[in-house]
Amino acid sequence: MAGKKRKRVEAEQVQGLRQFQHLRPLLARLHRAGCERDKAGNRDLHFDEYCMLVLLYLFNPICSSLRALQEASQLAKVQKRLKVPASSLGSLSEAVQVFDPELLKPILEELGDQLQSVAQNPKLRDVKQLLTIVDGTLLRALPQITAAAWQGQPYKTRSDAWRLHTHFEVARSIPVEMKLTIGKNQGEAHERQVLKRQLERDHCYVMDRGYATWELFNQIVDVGSSYVCRINDDSAWKVEQTRPLSQEAQQAGVLADVVVTLGAYPKTRPRHLVRVVTIKATPHRKRSGHHGNAGPSNNGTLLIATNLLDVPAEIIALLYQHRWTIEVFFRFFKHVLGCRHLISQDEAGIQIQTYCAIIACLLISLYTGRKATLRTYRMISFHLMGWASDEELKRYLDKLATQTA
Repeated sequence: MAGKKRKRVEAEQVQGLRQFQHLRPLLARLHRAGCERDKAGNRDLHFDEYCMLVLLYLFNPICSSLRALQEASQLAKVQKRLKVPASSLGSLSEAVQVFDPELLKPILEELGDQLQSVAQNPKLRDVKQLLTIVDGTLLRALPQITAAAWQGQPYKTRSDAWRLHTHFEVARSIPVEMKLTIGKNQGEAHERQVLKRQLERDHCYVMDRGYATWELFNQIVDVGSSYVCRINDDSAWKVEQTRPLSQEAQQAGVLADVVVTLGAYPKTRPRHLVRVVTIKATPHRKRSGHHGNAGPSNNGTLLIATNLLDVPAEIIALLYQHRWTIEVFFRFFKHVLGCRHLISQDEAGIQIQTYCAIIACLLISLYTGRKATLRTYRMISFHLMGWASDEELKRYLDKLATQTA
């Protein structure tokens, strides 16, 4: 049965574009990028203009594909407000082979530096290092075609995906590093290998058990940082000290707190004492033959390894609990900002779309003074599409400002 014919993008569907003018000074530095070999000045679509169109795609659900974006660029209103030329599909597709996505990173850093720390649990002040959640997510390419082609195959083994390795800073509630690799979690693209190349000093890395290797723990400590990481239930160790549990720790669900020599083999074990905090959890088992992305199974407890020996056990539990903030961000990133569907299958094109999505997140946070949420994103999108008036948006933002964090 043939699907419905897709309607063209009309001018009345793309409104509220005056707000995009605030982005132009931010992106102006990119205008000549990729024009080094264009001596005759024949390039029609420049890097800053392409980014403006990508941001339009992220904020306007009418522009749901590259074809829709191309149609929007033909509209006089879009050309006038965004200062972009009418573009062909060929120009939009070819653009990602010319423009360098790394040029967007200084813009991300400048926007990030303008953000203030969001309100967070005061107990986290016990951790002096920068709290950074580390994880990866898959971006699937050609979703309609590959859904049929890969039916029944485990999702993590598919070659039609890209993996986005992300560092999420809890204090400002923003991603501070995103690295794109092939989807298969192996070789140089393995999440542990990618993290090793990105380690920095004075960070507290919070990770799930996919990152749990003694070599990585050593490298984190060697660079002057710390870690809080779930380990496998069958991990081997020798107990050096058993610590008493405070009332606060027990109320937080801590079942045990021990300092151990971790690992069965002296040559490969961590070169430092490791603390293992056992936390009560809801038992979860993966169903046999289930190939989805459900969370990892557990037997009713979680084992959390850390080199933070002087932080209360309940804070270790709280730190690991914050790991789920990156899952919330991934959901917002993929389902809200349109990054579940890729407008380019080229690596540079995906990276540009990714960086533009981060710019959108940062702009929402700067605009509202709070972290990006689904409701705030919707209200701003309604305003950009002309469905919400200036007064209605202002009332919403004023209400946000009066709410407690």
